[in-house]
Amino acid sequence: MSAGPLVVEIICTCIVAAFLLHRYGDLRKQHVLVTLATFIAWYFSLMIIFILPLDVSLTFYRQCLHDNAPPTTTVAATTPAVNVTQSPLQNPDQYSRVGREANNTADSVPNLLPLAGPGSSPIASPLADDQVAGEPAHSICQQPVSYVSDNVLPALWRVIYWTSQILTWLILPMMQSYSNAGDFTVLGKIKSALIENAIFYGTYLLIFGICLIYVAARPDLDIDGEKLKIIGVTASNTWGLFVLVLMLGYGLVEVPRSMWNNAKRGHKLSGTYFKIAKLSTEKTEAEEALEDVLEEIRRCAEKIRYNHPLRPHMDTVLAKCPESTRRSLRTTNLDDYEDYGPSTTAAELSISTLVKLHKKVIWGLQLQRRTQIQWNNLMSQAFALEEVEENMRDPSQRFKSSQDPVHPILRTFYTPTVEWYWKCRVQAWVFMGMSLILMVLSFMVVWSECLFFIQSPVLSLFAVFINLARDNYDYAYIELASILTIAYLCFCAYYSVFKIRILNYYYIAPHHQTNEHSLIFTGMMLCRLTPPLCLNFLGLIHLDSHVTHGYDTQETSYTQIMGHMDVISIISDGFNIYFPILIVLLCICTYFSLGSRILSMFGFQQFIGDDDMTSEFVDEGRELVKRERRKIERKAEGDTRRKMWTERFGNGATSSRDIPASGDRPEKFMVARSPDESDRTELLRQVEPIDYTEEHADPLADYTRSLRAGSQGYQAQGSRFTSSRSASSKPARGIFDDV
Repeated sequence: MSAGPLVVEIICTCIVAAFLLHRYGDLRKQHVLVTLATFIAWYFSLMIIFILPLDVSLTFYRQCLHDNAPPTTTVAATTPAVNVTQSPLQNPDQYSRVGREANNTADSVPNLLPLAGPGSSPIASPLADDQVAGEPAHSICQQPVSYVSDNVLPALWRVIYWTSQILTWLILPMMQSYSNAGDFTVLGKIKSALIENAIFYGTYLLIFGICLIYVAARPDLDIDGEKLKIIGVTASNTWGLFVLVLMLGYGLVEVPRSMWNNAKRGHKLSGTYFKIAKLSTEKTEAEEALEDVLEEIRRCAEKIRYNHPLRPHMDTVLAKCPESTRRSLRTTNLDDYEDYGPSTTAAELSISTLVKLHKKVIWGLQLQRRTQIQWNNLMSQAFALEEVEENMRDPSQRFKSSQDPVHPILRTFYTPTVEWYWKCRVQAWVFMGMSLILMVLSFMVVWSECLFFIQSPVLSLFAVFINLARDNYDYAYIELASILTIAYLCFCAYYSVFKIRILNYYYIAPHHQTNEHSLIFTGMMLCRLTPPLCLNFLGLIHLDSHVTHGYDTQETSYTQIMGHMDVISIISDGFNIYFPILIVLLCICTYFSLGSRILSMFGFQQFIGDDDMTSEFVDEGRELVKRERRKIERKAEGDTRRKMWTERFGNGATSSRDIPASGDRPEKFMVARSPDESDRTELLRQVEPIDYTEEHADPLADYTRSLRAGSQGYQAQGSRFTSSRSASSKPARGIFDDV
C-alpha cells in the first residue's frame, strides 16, 4: 500500500487552489471569512476532480480481484453436500498475506466448512495448493501504484461531499446575501439574506418535496433517516444536473468555436470592438446610476445632522461612499445643531429609507467597479490585438510593443524576434490545432451522453477507451484520461456560467480584480455542479450499476457515499439517464446561434457578424479605442514633461510658495541667465508648464465653497464635531464590518 500519490494530489490541489485564489482575489482587502470559505469551496471541488480518477483505478483493481476470486469449493460428506463460495476479501492485502502463508507452510491447514444441514458439525476439507484463497487473483491482477486502503477514500469523500454541500446551500449564499444587505443590524441582515435566498431554497425544497411525496405515496417504502438523506442528495443532484446540462449544451460548442475565432485576428478584434461599444453604454449607465445614488445620499446627509438619532446609520452609509463624496460633505454644515422634535422626523428620514439607500450604494459601487474593470481589460486586449496587426506589416520581423515590458530574465529567451514569430505566425496555428482537438472532445461527450445507457454493445466512447486501458492494467492512463475528461467538462460548464448575459453581474478578472461577491458565487457554483458532473462521468464510463445493471459490478467509493436513488426510480432510471440527451438539441441551437439571433430580434444586440447593427457597434468600438489611446498618450506626454521639468529645475522651482526671498534664496534656486535677459524672462523660465491633462477645479465652484466656508464661521473650525466627521470618513474594512 502506497499513499504517496494520494498525498501528492492533495498537496498539489491545495497549492493550485491557493494560487487561483491569490491570482483572482485580493487577500489583503477581502474579509478573512470570504477568503476561508472560498478557499475551502475551491479546494474541495478541485479535490473531487483530481481524486475521483484515483478512485476509478482502485475500483477496476477491486473488480479484477472479484472476477478472479477462487471458484466454488464442493465438499463431500455423509450429510448432503453444500456449495461454499469463497467471497473475495475486502482488503486485497489479505490475498497476498494468505498466499505467502500457504506457500511457506508444507502442510496445508484444513479449512473448516459449515454444513448446510441442521445440527451438522463442521468437517475438515484440505484445499490444494493451487486453491489457496487469493493466490490466483493476486498473481493476475496488478496493484496500482496509487493503491490505498479501502477505508481511506470513503472517509475522505464523506468530509469533502458534505462540507461542500453545506457550503453551497447554507453558508455561501447567506454570506453573499448578508454582505449585500442594507440593514444595520445582524438580525436584519440575516432576515434580508433569507428572503433573498428564498428563490434558491424554494427550487431545492420544491424538488425535495416532490421526492418526499413520491416516497410517502408508495406503500412498500418506509421513510427513515437513510431514505431522507438519499432524498436530500437526490434533490441536490437533480438541481445540479438540470443546470449542468444547460451549461454543457452551450459550452461544448462555444469553447471550441471561441478557440477557433481566436486564431482569426480580424474576427477577434472586431468582436472586441463590439464588446467595448456595448460595455460603454453599460458603463455610462452604471456611473450615472451611482451619481444619482450619491446625490440622494448628499441630500439625506444634509437633513440628518450630527445630533440626529439616525446619524450613526448615516455614517455607515457614508463610509461606503467614495472618498470624493465624503470630502465634499465635510465642508458643508453637517455639524450644525438642530432641535429634532417628534414632528421633525418625517417618513423620508426613517431607518427603512437608509436601509434602501445603503443597499443602493452597495450595488451601485459593485456595478461601477465591475464595468470599470471589464473596460480596462477589454481596452488592454484591443491594444494588444492592434499591436499584432501593426507588427505583422513590419518588415524587420521584430515585435514592437507599448504594453508592459517582458521580464529581463524571460527576455533572454523570448527575444523580440521570437515574440514576432510566435504572435504573428505560430500562435494562430496553435489555436486552430487546439480548436480541432476540443471539437473532437465535444463530439465524444455529446455522443457518449446520448448513448451511455446502452450496455451491449458499448457505444460510449469514454467507456470503450477506459475498458481497453483496464484490460491492459494501465492505471496511469485511466487516471490521466479521467482527469482530462472531467476537467474539460468542468471548464465547459463554468465557461458558460460567466458568459451567459443573465449572470453577467458576476465576473472573474485576474490580477486581484475579482470582488468578494464574485468569488463567493464561483465557490457556490463549483460546489453545486461538481458532484452531479462527476456522477455523470461515472455513468459515461459505465461505473454506475444503474447504467450497466450488473449485479457483480464493483462501484467507486464516491458512488457508495453518494448512494443510489433506488428510492426514487423515476429519477434514478429516468431523469438521470435520459435527460442528458437534451444536450444534443442545445448544442444545435448554440451552433446556429439561435439564442443570439432571438435576443437581437428583441433589441439585445449580439455579435452575429452579418448584421448592419453589428457593424455600427464595431465602428463605434474602434473610435472608443482610438479615443482611449489618445487619452493615455496625452497623459504619458504630460508625465514626461513634468518629469523632465523636475529633473532640469528641481522640485523647488515648481511652486512659488517654496521659493525663499531673494536675499535668503539658496544657490539651488538661482537660475543662470545671460546679461541681456530681463527679470521678466527669468520669471517666465521658472514657471511650471501647464498640464492640459489634469482636471482643473471649477473657479465658480471654488468661489462658492469659499463663501459657504466663510458663512459657517467658528462652527466649521470647532473640534467638538471631530468624532462625527471621522466616523463618516473612515471606510469599512470588509463587507461584514458595517454592523
